[in-house]
Amino acid sequence: MLALSFINYIKAMKQTPGQIFRRFLRFGFLAWGGPVAQIAMIRKELVDEEKWVTKEHFNRALAVYQALPGPEAQELCVYFGMRAGGRLGGFLAGLAFMLPGLLLILLLTWVYTRFGINSPLVQVVFAGIQAAVIALIVFAVYRIGKHAVVNKALMAIALAAAVAFALGTNFLIILSAAGLAYLCWNKNNRIMAAVVMLALAAATTFTVYNKGLPNVKAIIAQPGQPRERSNDQLKVFATGLKGGLLTFGGAYTAIPFIQRDAVQDNKWMTQEQFLDGIALSGILPAPLIIFSTFVGYFGGGWTGALLITLGIFLPAFTFTLLGHSLLEKLIAHPGLHSFLDGITAGVVGLIAATAIQLFIATITNITAIIIFTLALGILIKFRSKYTIVFVIAGAGLLSLALKYAANFIS
Repeated sequence: MLALSFINYIKAMKQTPGQIFRRFLRFGFLAWGGPVAQIAMIRKELVDEEKWVTKEHFNRALAVYQALPGPEAQELCVYFGMRAGGRLGGFLAGLAFMLPGLLLILLLTWVYTRFGINSPLVQVVFAGIQAAVIALIVFAVYRIGKHAVVNKALMAIALAAAVAFALGTNFLIILSAAGLAYLCWNKNNRIMAAVVMLALAAATTFTVYNKGLPNVKAIIAQPGQPRERSNDQLKVFATGLKGGLLTFGGAYTAIPFIQRDAVQDNKWMTQEQFLDGIALSGILPAPLIIFSTFVGYFGGGWTGALLITLGIFLPAFTFTLLGHSLLEKLIAHPGLHSFLDGITAGVVGLIAATAIQLFIATITNITAIIIFTLALGILIKFRSKYTIVFVIAGAGLLSLALKYAANFIS
C-alpha cells in the first residue's frame, strides 16, 4: 500500500504544465453545483482514484482552506497543481479551474448589457429569478449558520453583528470585535468578552450619532439609474480584494461586502442588477463568487470586470502558493481557531442583515412570495449539484407561467 501510494505520488509530481492545465480545465467545465460538489469531484479523481495524497492528508488540507477565506475548491485546485508542478503548476491549475466560468460570465455580461432586459417578457422571467436568488441567500444563512453558529455565544455574536451592520457600522470593526469576543469567551475571560461587545455597541452608537439611522427605504429601493462607471479602477479592485479576503464558508459570505460597495455606497448598479448577476453566475460551472466579475463591469467596464476578479481570487492563489505549509501550522493553534470561529459567526450576521434588506426589496408581491417559498423548500429538500441551476431556471419559467395565468384569468 505504501509503495503504491509512493508510485502515484511520483506520477502526480511528473505532470507537465500542459497536463496540469488540461486536467483542471476539465474540472472547471464540470464545476456545477457549488463547493460541495466541486470538492467531491476533485477528491474522487485525485484522492480516491489516483491517490495523489492520502485521505488523511486531503482532510487536513481541506480543513486549512475551510478555516481561511476564499473558495475552498479553487484553493484545493491550486494546492494540487502546486504538488504536481510547483508554483507554476499551482497557478496553472487555479487559472484553468476558474477560466470556463470567467469566460462564460463575461459572455453573459456582454449579452445582458448589450441587449438588456427591456422586453416585458424577459423582465417577468428575471423578476422570478430574483425571488429565487433571495431564497438562495436565505438558504446560505441557514446552511452556513448551522455549522458556524453552534452555541449561544456565537449566536449572540452573529445577532450583534447583524444589528451593527444594518446600522452602518464598518465591517472591519464588526469582524474584529466578533473574533476577539469569541477568543476571550473561549479562554473563560467572560468579562473581557463583554467589554469587547460593549465596545462594538459603542462604535455602532457613535456611527448612528454621526450619520443618523440608515434610510431603509433608500437602501432597499435604490430608485433610478446607477451612477456612471467609476474611473477609479483601484476602488473596483479593492472591492474584489475585500470580498476575497472575507469569503468565510462560501461565496455567499462575500455578498454583503460587494453589495454594500456596488449598490449602496458607490451606486455602480441597482439591487435588481446585483441579483441578476448572482443568478447568472448560479447557472454556470464555476465558483459562485464569479458573480463579482459581473459587478466589476458595472463598476469599471471590462477592465473593472477583470480587476475585481483578480481581487477576488488573489487570496486563493496567494495563500496556497506562498504559505500553505505555514498556514497548516498556524491553523492548528486553538486560539486562532476561536478567533476565526468568531469572525465566521460575525459574517453570518452580516449575510443575515443583507438578506433581510434584499428580501424586503424584492419579495413584494404574491408571485415573488410563491417563487421564494417554493425555491427555499427545494433547496432545503434536495441537495443535487444541479439544484441551483434547476431553481434559477424553474423560477424564471414559473414567473412567466404565473403571469400568463393571471392575464388569462383577468
